[in-house]
Amino acid sequence: MKLLLSGTGGAAGWPVDGCPCASCARLPQGRRRPFELVVDDAARFPFTGGGAFGGGLGMVAADGAAVLCLPPGREAPSDGPARYDVVVLDLLDRPERLGELRRAGLADERTTVVAAWLDHRIRSEEELARRLRLWGAVAVPDGTVLESGGTVRETPPRRALLLGGSRSGKSAEAELRLAAEPYVTYVATGGDGAADGEWAARVRAHRERRPAHWDTAETTDLVAVIAAARTPLLIDGLGTWLAAVFDEHGAWDGDRTPVARRCAELVEAWRGTPVPLVAVSDEVGMGVVPATSAGRAFRDALGKLNERLAAESEYVALVVAGRLLEL
Repeated sequence: MKLLLSGTGGAAGWPVDGCPCASCARLPQGRRRPFELVVDDAARFPFTGGGAFGGGLGMVAADGAAVLCLPPGREAPSDGPARYDVVVLDLLDRPERLGELRRAGLADERTTVVAAWLDHRIRSEEELARRLRLWGAVAVPDGTVLESGGTVRETPPRRALLLGGSRSGKSAEAELRLAAEPYVTYVATGGDGAADGEWAARVRAHRERRPAHWDTAETTDLVAVIAAARTPLLIDGLGTWLAAVFDEHGAWDGDRTPVARRCAELVEAWRGTPVPLVAVSDEVGMGVVPATSAGRAFRDALGKLNERLAAESEYVALVVAGRLLEL
């Protein structure tokens, strides 16, 4: 099967004519034309004819290879084949759709995954390339001819630590890193917030943003969760975990030795993790000095924990205003 991608952009291309946004401003005019795909020099998307299915979203070529195209807002059809050789989809819409396809076996390591319908929803080609490396997909220039045969997927770091202040975008970045994985367990350490309306709203927003096919564990026993894990974990976050540990041991105004022990156990579990781990933690050392002894103790304990976990991590980054600063 041969695929000609004459255009890889969104409905208005990328950049969008007359758009003043920063994404469009940093790209030359005509960089990506509106999406257009032709298979085997004959079948044009949306597909028609005997090999087409899913209302024209996919087709099986003469050589038996199957291609699926998922524009913005569309889902995989139920009348397609059990596996696809090529998947072309809008990864800027819901990247977790790729994880869903992999979980269902519709895409595997031999599937060529191509990002299309590209536009100013992402700030730059460089940021697009960074995300696609994480997800095991590629973006190609307009006019590219593709042959099916698999997409090289970057091996993720075993341990990734993302630091940042409040509302910095660190949780969203952590979720992006694992968006295309077929199996992920989200470890929530902050509880459900049932007694606090504002906190409950935050928890609800996080739940609604997460891919529906991810599993969730609400616990502060991180050592046990890491030891039992068989699929990637996203821990969000270490600041709320440490606050819960202080509560459990009455350490705000009492003996803090148990807190130090729990932190040491977590570092050991982090070092020996059997699966990819992404953890979110607060960077609390850049603000004013806490006014209370308890506040200073928490700041110091979290700063030390971040330092020790960073020393055991292959990847560490600071997230500021949604931008990633690799450390």
